[in-house]
Amino acid sequence: MNRLKMQYDQEIKKELIKKLGLKNVMEVPRLEKIVVSVCTSEAVQNPKILNSVVDELTAITGQKAVMTKSKKAISNFKLRKGLSIGARVTLRKDNMWSFLDRLNNLALPRVRDFRGLPSKGFDGKGNYNMGLKEQIVFPEINYDRIEKIRGMNITICTSAKNDIHGRALLESLGVPFRK
Repeated sequence: MNRLKMQYDQEIKKELIKKLGLKNVMEVPRLEKIVVSVCTSEAVQNPKILNSVVDELTAITGQKAVMTKSKKAISNFKLRKGLSIGARVTLRKDNMWSFLDRLNNLALPRVRDFRGLPSKGFDGKGNYNMGLKEQIVFPEINYDRIEKIRGMNITICTSAKNDIHGRALLESLGVPFRK
């Protein structure tokens, strides 16, 4: 079992019950999934770029990435419907816990001029969205092998009812928010 998952089961659940004033153990917010996605505009001209994007996402998350296709055509961007333009990974259970642990302890401290994550990323239902500008903050990426620095979107989905409960859960899991 993952270290962060054990800590959540043994300590964090009890803290959240007291902190949020919950009456039932089943009301405690928990992580449901983490979605990591990358979309690149260069894939319109050169579809082979997506293979390196998929390989990088697979190395970062430890799970095979899936290519995403465009939903509609946009003539100004030379984009046709059904064209592969990105990749994404949905992490659940053990992969999710290990990714969140590596994100908090290894990747985020390596971001340049990092002062904490903004609180504006919550969606009103306890889920948190954030973006990274560089994939090289993850130690799994070999800096010499990358073709171009790309960003990624990370969505942390929780079972929280509102942003206050979601933020309390993520703070207790070690996600560094700005003060």
